[in-house]
Amino acid sequence: IAMAATRNVMRAVRVFEFGGPEVLKLQSDVLIPVPNENQVLIQVHACGVNPVETYIRSGNYARKPALPYTPGSDVAGVIESVGEHVTAFKKGDRVFTTGTISGGYADYAVAAANRVFPLSDKLDFRQGAAIGIPYFTAYRALFQKGRAKAGESVLVHGASGGVGIATCQIARACGLKVLGTAGTKEGMNIVLRNGAHQVFNHREANYIDKIKEHTGMEGVDIIVEMLSNVNLATDLQLLSYGGRVMVVGSRGPIEINPRDTMSKESSIIGVSLFLETEEERHECATALLDGIEAGWLKPTVGSEYPLEKVVKAHEDIIHSSGARGKMVLLP
Repeated sequence: IAMAATRNVMRAVRVFEFGGPEVLKLQSDVLIPVPNENQVLIQVHACGVNPVETYIRSGNYARKPALPYTPGSDVAGVIESVGEHVTAFKKGDRVFTTGTISGGYADYAVAAANRVFPLSDKLDFRQGAAIGIPYFTAYRALFQKGRAKAGESVLVHGASGGVGIATCQIARACGLKVLGTAGTKEGMNIVLRNGAHQVFNHREANYIDKIKEHTGMEGVDIIVEMLSNVNLATDLQLLSYGGRVMVVGSRGPIEINPRDTMSKESSIIGVSLFLETEEERHECATALLDGIEAGWLKPTVGSEYPLEKVVKAHEDIIHSSGARGKMVLLP
């Protein structure tokens, strides 16, 4: 990196056309971006990999960046330089982001100063790269859109991935009764270690019956759903009166019976972090930074990949046998 810095170039993953994982190209002669006013340049130590980045890369997503682009929004690293009017950060500060302007799959990334937050010494850079999209999404799903209250029950469907673990930690810290599902023994153990009171194996044929047995007549107040195209119809059967399904992830269409929402006056609510307001982001960041200080916000890092293996990372996040924490790239 030292040699690259003198030449003002860096390594970055570039996408020149939409398509499968193979369109991700690692290049070593990309110019290091320069921060404009209200922006900072970060030397990237780790970058989170999120499922949404695979959807955007495929070209089948609502948001299409202009080509070519560098993916990645959740970076953790050290401030290299700051643009004009930036007073909150200085060179050498440890930080994490909830978004970048130039793309996080790179040695350096530019981010807007209002999407950058101080990274506590309690967390390492890999954990810092696991905060952004997962924890902000989880908080938004639970409180800003799901109106969760202490004492209510939440089922986290697919709880062993980045957003799932974040949801379990936040919900437990805020006094909810937390149920989770995972697809492997290891995944189930991770879910229990991160705040769930009870965990179910969603690979078992009768796991829905087991959840119903556990929740009894009441049902579940909130379901945070990572794979709506598979689970939404059965989710509606599991809800309490006035219960709500928070749609965090979906990989295709599904057929449901709308009558299932009528019988309990339940709701299906979509969650998109891209629509958060500045006030909502601030509220969320405050709650999460407090959680880091209090010690309950501790990201679990799963698979780690060097930038050279980015294609494999994008294959694995969609096709691997079961999530076990947050996937990160290490430049």
